[in-house]
Amino acid sequence: MYAALWRVLPGPWWIRVLILLVLAAAVLYGLFFFVFPWVSTILTPEDVTVG
Repeated sequence: MYAALWRVLPGPWWIRVLILLVLAAAVLYGLFFFVFPWVSTILTPEDVTVG
């Protein structure tokens, strides 16, 4: 999968690395500010089943 992504990206290797870093930062931003808060409203820590 990573080799296919590397071949699809345009430019020399340093531009590819820059594009991958920007994409990784965008994914992390989306997770921390949208996905994780939404999941925390669904999963509450008080609902444990271990007694």
